[in-house]
Amino acid sequence: MKAVALTQYLPISDPRSLFDTDLPQPSPTGRDLLVRIEAVSVNPVDTKVRAPKDKVEATPRVLGYDAAGVVESVGDAVTRFQPGDAVYYAGDITRPGSNAELQLVDERIVGAMPQTLSFAEAAALPLTTLTAWEALFTRLGIHRAGGSRGQSILLIGGAGGVGSIAIQLAKLAGLIVIATASRPQSQSWVRELGADHTVDYSGALIEEMAQLGHREVDFIANFSDTDAYWGVMAELIRPQGKIVGIVGNTDPLDLNLLKNKSATFAWEFMFTRSMYQTTDMADQGHSLDEVAALIDAGKLRTTLQQTLSPINAANLRQAHAQIESGRTIGKLVLAGWK
Repeated sequence: MKAVALTQYLPISDPRSLFDTDLPQPSPTGRDLLVRIEAVSVNPVDTKVRAPKDKVEATPRVLGYDAAGVVESVGDAVTRFQPGDAVYYAGDITRPGSNAELQLVDERIVGAMPQTLSFAEAAALPLTTLTAWEALFTRLGIHRAGGSRGQSILLIGGAGGVGSIAIQLAKLAGLIVIATASRPQSQSWVRELGADHTVDYSGALIEEMAQLGHREVDFIANFSDTDAYWGVMAELIRPQGKIVGIVGNTDPLDLNLLKNKSATFAWEFMFTRSMYQTTDMADQGHSLDEVAALIDAGKLRTTLQQTLSPINAANLRQAHAQIESGRTIGKLVLAGWK
């Protein structure tokens, strides 16, 4: 099967950083599906895993943590899917990724693909949607059915892949959504997705929030830079409010800043369930099924903004470089093989 892989961890400008290759076709056992990949998307995690370091792989390593495709065959313990089913998923960071024509993936973290979307539109969604879903509903405890209606949330990194779906989910839950966006294109995008207000993260965020009449918010979801906004978040969070972050910190976080407010801070890492085989691992597949139903009902939309074709090393290097620029709006997808 065709695949794009690496053996060395190099700058993306180096043509050896990702290369085209042929690998043996895997066979499913147990709960695994063998999926024929039709489209993949690129996320910051791809670039972080590929980032330069002194390590050489003995065999080619395949990255890729978002995919949409068709089930080719199934393991003997599979109960949810059968060959011919269209599916989408984010995969498991501990296993070979989706930048290959065929991939093995545990059925518990797979969802039935939205019927109203193309493969490219569906591939834009899984990782960022699961991250946003778990950040808002699991870590922050926001009530999906309206129990948090009227409360406020600040989304830092509103125009990126996770922010783009989090805006939509927060609005469905009835929240007042304030999203950071600096460029005119980013501000237009987050408003189009439903944000009630935009603020410029590169400016005086606390002052801008005060001008909007939101000196404090009930929830903060930081999808950008934990270190840079730690003090700002501590000041903006309401007493007994909740903060979630997805980007690991470099400097020690001063949790004492949250003490007097009895505020909560939680991490969200989408791969936790598959990495540790948690007892609630199947929740990810069920969440993707729910998201598909919301999309098919017209209540959510894909965050796809750009498609490259075909799936090959040259296009993946271009996609990685664009993600590393930090200026991507929505999601970037690669579709089709040649």
